[in-house]
Amino acid sequence: MYTPDSEIENYLNSFDAVIKQIKEEIYRISWYMRGGVSSLDLLHYFTRDDRIVMNEIIKENIDLTQKSGLPLL
Repeated sequence: MYTPDSEIENYLNSFDAVIKQIKEEIYRISWYMRGGVSSLDLLHYFTRDDRIVMNEIIKENIDLTQKSGLPLL
């Protein structure tokens, strides 16, 4: 079966987009954790489900902070 080069290129580009999303998620979590967990740990030792839970907790904390009127930083 022959696959045109453009189809392969599109397929690889879709992987690049997913990789970029994962990296962005990891760096955001790492920033919000303020050194509590490193980017390396998030990438290699935590599962996607772990990162989803962390993101939910971060969002809850941001909402609570905004409602309280306290600064996020």
